[in-house]
Amino acid sequence: MDKQIAVLKSVGPKLVPFFKTTCIYYILWLDADKPTLFSALIKCLPVLSLCVFVLLHGMSLSDMHTYARRILGGLVFSALGDAFLIWQHIDGIYFIYGMVMFAIAHVLYIVSFGFSPLRLPVGAALLAVAAGMYALLYPGLHGVYSVLVGVYILLLWLMLWRGMARLQVFSNDLWTWTKLCACVGALLFIISDTLLGVNKFRLPIPYNRALIMTTYYAAQLGIALSVADLKPDPADDVTTCGAPAASSDDVHCSSSNSKGGAPDASSDDVHRSNSNSKGALELNGIKSGSNGFSNFLCCSKYKKME
Repeated sequence: MDKQIAVLKSVGPKLVPFFKTTCIYYILWLDADKPTLFSALIKCLPVLSLCVFVLLHGMSLSDMHTYARRILGGLVFSALGDAFLIWQHIDGIYFIYGMVMFAIAHVLYIVSFGFSPLRLPVGAALLAVAAGMYALLYPGLHGVYSVLVGVYILLLWLMLWRGMARLQVFSNDLWTWTKLCACVGALLFIISDTLLGVNKFRLPIPYNRALIMTTYYAAQLGIALSVADLKPDPADDVTTCGAPAASSDDVHCSSSNSKGGAPDASSDDVHRSNSNSKGALELNGIKSGSNGFSNFLCCSKYKKME
């Protein structure tokens, strides 16, 4: 529980811009029939804030951040889709542009979630629901929309399938909640786009804009939160200090001498015992071993107890 609380304390402050910009969007509630660059910016700000959240959580070109980079790309294309949809009432082509941007975002989310485990029965069940959704909208689809909407619906439900497939509800894994966020985010995305599709192609829905945008922002929040699923870089792991995992339950760190900073074989070694629930460092009279230098670097991360 302490670890979960620590994660929430780390994530919470980074989400403040998202909640502030979302409040600004609802407070201003600019006229959708009179699109401007300012209204487009206000609409995109919450998703752009989530882009900042992902960047603050950690970003690099290493394999460890591949997932985060793809989620970031999905958020960027979603923001572009938001901007295009601002002008959908002026020219219908902007709605198609918006669909394309969101389709790219869904592809990036799907690739992020991955295809392992596969769980084909879940995918088959969701494919049947997707077919029902397309059948619901089909009477109102004409021309190019008959194809585009069908492909878009397929991508939507494929994203939910992959989000559900990676969910480990009964796992003791600390990070299961982030996978749940991604799954719920994908589901909310489907709800939001279903409302949008029904309102545009079938029949008007009361308060459609409020319902669509609320579920949409919540969906993007859930997906963005899934980047907390990333584990720390092994080189920065305080358990192994970047060294190969030892067969012992303890990680030993040797103290340095006062001159060259190299480990002193005659000095007492500092080790952290995994059996100690508070993770405190204890002094032990174990001599420095072959991993002395890496253990010395490890010790630099801790305050040596006197």
